[in-house]
Amino acid sequence: MTVALKTCPLPVVEIPVTPPPALQPSLYSSRIAAARQQARARGLDMLVVWGDREHSSNMAYLTGFDPRFEEALLIITTRDDRRPRLLVGNECLGYAPDPAIGVEVELWQDLSLMGQPRERSRTLRNILESEGLQPGSRVGCVGWKTYSPTLLDSPDANEEMLIDMPAFVVDLLRRMSGDSGSVVNATALLAGVHDGLRLINEPEQIRLFEYAACVSSNGIMALLQRVRPGVREDDLERELDSRGLTLSCHRMVGFGEKARRGLSSASSNTAKKGDALTTAFGVAGALTCRAGAVASGPEELPDSVREFSSRMFANYFAVVRAWYAALRLGATGGEVFEAAESVRDTSLLDFALNPGHYLHLDEWVNSPFSRGSTVPLRSGMAIQADIIPVSKGPFCYVNLEDGVALADEQLRERLRQLDPALMQRVERRRRYMIDVLGYVLDDCVLPLGNTSGWLAPYVTDLSRALAWQ
Repeated sequence: MTVALKTCPLPVVEIPVTPPPALQPSLYSSRIAAARQQARARGLDMLVVWGDREHSSNMAYLTGFDPRFEEALLIITTRDDRRPRLLVGNECLGYAPDPAIGVEVELWQDLSLMGQPRERSRTLRNILESEGLQPGSRVGCVGWKTYSPTLLDSPDANEEMLIDMPAFVVDLLRRMSGDSGSVVNATALLAGVHDGLRLINEPEQIRLFEYAACVSSNGIMALLQRVRPGVREDDLERELDSRGLTLSCHRMVGFGEKARRGLSSASSNTAKKGDALTTAFGVAGALTCRAGAVASGPEELPDSVREFSSRMFANYFAVVRAWYAALRLGATGGEVFEAAESVRDTSLLDFALNPGHYLHLDEWVNSPFSRGSTVPLRSGMAIQADIIPVSKGPFCYVNLEDGVALADEQLRERLRQLDPALMQRVERRRRYMIDVLGYVLDDCVLPLGNTSGWLAPYVTDLSRALAWQ
């Protein structure tokens, strides 16, 4: 058994005619209650959650609100069960979350864009005092990331000291809590690699992720079907239709040398026969990526890369297959890492990053997939198959990224009851991956995107994909 370029039917691509309903206010209320409980268990009197356009996922997880144009601040007390207070600027005031969630919205105009009115707001000190912040309070700040103490290069540093929130907020929190209190980084409460609240998803959230994956995978397939020498990147980008979903990253399209800059947006650059190609399309809850060559087969590649790229493409697919085969409930991130690493031909490719990571509204939440990781995989996790290869020979590129959910039988049954058509699509994808492409999948693995596992590296002939046979 080995990897081969096989003629096979294209995966079925479809998007549900009607998008899933939005999450109910009661679900957000339960998330806020869980965050409050976790904060209280950590000895915190208050959580302060910062959000901006680029880093809105923690706030959106708790409230369904993603700030636009401006920043926002969410205050959750733990000494009592008072309603959380969401501070917004002028333009987000009308974009506030559903009142049924139970969040008090207050206009704090210092979050507004420069030059806009600022005379109608209380001071931040006054707001925090009214929420119970006082000397001796222990405050947890939720920004975007946690950090290593080595960042400060100080023997007294610890990771709780490192907070990615504007200094004017953190400085005030520290002054108000005083020497007898503390202000710490509490981002791990939501996004920590072991037990962050955002790691385990409700069936309703998984349903939204699956719809998002349909959108992103269909867009990438539509783009790939139009690749040919002479086509422009910005012409292809129009195929990446988000259907109104929020983008989780810039749309990416690159040919030739530009493909080395994988995160680049589309330009007027045109494809040439033999060029490398990379493209990625991410919306909240899903990202689909493919990379390969503008060719119908290895014979159309330059002599300098033809033989090497064929071996690299095959080995990369074997790595991805081994990664999928290692996914099972209870497996550790380290075990999955080793499964992928054991197949990697070290003469052909390196891993650019971790082989895979947690997936949520933001494309990368955290990753359990590292050497020696003891983090167990659990039901409800959403995971991105994101194994980016770096050629160790001449420049050539191949990549395959899709999202999966992990679900035990109980969660699978809940999904069947919630949305039978979703589980029918999932089973169709599983059968395609197993029967056509030769993957080994545990019952817990639910492919979310229509193109899951499919890789046609020579993109002007999509009828030939890599498969295990």
